[in-house]
Amino acid sequence: MKGHHLSTLMSPLRNTLLLGLMALCLSAFGADQKPVVTKKQDRPQPPTRPFDAPGMPKFTRLDGKPGVNPPVDVDGDFLVGPEYVAGPETKVVAGVPAGKVQQFSIDSKDCKRFNPGIARDVFGTVDPKNPKTLIVETHAIDYKRTVTVYVPAQYVPGTAAPFIVIHDGPGMGKPDMNLARILDNLIAQKRVPAMIAIMISSGGGDAQGHERGREYDTMSGLYAEFIEHEVLPLVEKNYSVKLTKDPEGRATMGNSSGGSAALIMAWYHPEWYHRVLTFSGTFVNQQWPFNPETPDGAWGFHNKLIPESEKKPLRIWMAVGDRDNFNPNVMRDGMHDWVEANNRMATVLKAKGYHYQYLYCLNSGHGVGNAKPQILPQALEWLWKGYPISQNP
Repeated sequence: MKGHHLSTLMSPLRNTLLLGLMALCLSAFGADQKPVVTKKQDRPQPPTRPFDAPGMPKFTRLDGKPGVNPPVDVDGDFLVGPEYVAGPETKVVAGVPAGKVQQFSIDSKDCKRFNPGIARDVFGTVDPKNPKTLIVETHAIDYKRTVTVYVPAQYVPGTAAPFIVIHDGPGMGKPDMNLARILDNLIAQKRVPAMIAIMISSGGGDAQGHERGREYDTMSGLYAEFIEHEVLPLVEKNYSVKLTKDPEGRATMGNSSGGSAALIMAWYHPEWYHRVLTFSGTFVNQQWPFNPETPDGAWGFHNKLIPESEKKPLRIWMAVGDRDNFNPNVMRDGMHDWVEANNRMATVLKAKGYHYQYLYCLNSGHGVGNAKPQILPQALEWLWKGYPISQNP
């Protein structure tokens, strides 16, 4: 009974206190105002890096000419933008044979090289004993990856076809037809060979501690070996095609870390791939876990590997935006500027005598998305220069 009486006495007091608190809130915000909710701040836009700043390559200027791309038979450094016009090759053209686009999935549990996958919950902290790497806690995951395959209408069954591997391929049920349309037109115009395109999605996540980072940023031949021995045989089996073994007929392509993965595949396995195409290539220090043999990650390409190695039989096309990524994470190692990394790549490739073409895209950010519809058709044509296309019907 005493508890009952105490509860009865306290109820009016509680109500009075609640009314008082409500009144205080109304007086602070106003009767018609709502409490302010703090919005999460977006990452600030990277600074624009002028094309004529000290240390930049000496560009051949095509800027101010929307829709104009560098010649497809010339190497070197070119300035494009700041306005862009999608190439006619990006449109469906009446009468042009359309290739077939199909998809299948690969379960990580059926893989040998990347089973299980990894993921992280927290980005990680700089290792106090080594500022070039992070301390990251990861956990094992199962995952599925989608493989999207474009087979051109001109493919002759039983023949060994040239092909291009594209990283960060689309998800299941969402095939991106942009590349297929471009290839349809370029193949019909006999500007590129009748190639098969194999678009492979990653194992998920991004950067250090995630499966995508393990696959794309690791400086080794492991991911190329996974594709060679576990993905390509399934493509041949599922779609009754034959893929060439000639490295001159094999290309790799990617955006961001997919771009560094494209070069990593060809660098560690030039007996498999000779042609590389990158957009905003992550040629920075993003490898994890730390490897003392390549302590600077992909930054080591221009810092050490290319300058100090014999020239390899590679043909490399690159593009970067003038507002591309700049030190976007907690690391402060001086090796996280995408513009500087790509500039340095162009410089060392030129010094070493490589066939390369480098586009610096004004008014463009990471991935050069606004420029890509203009420059991708030309990039693909440049990439395949020297490969016979006479087999196209």
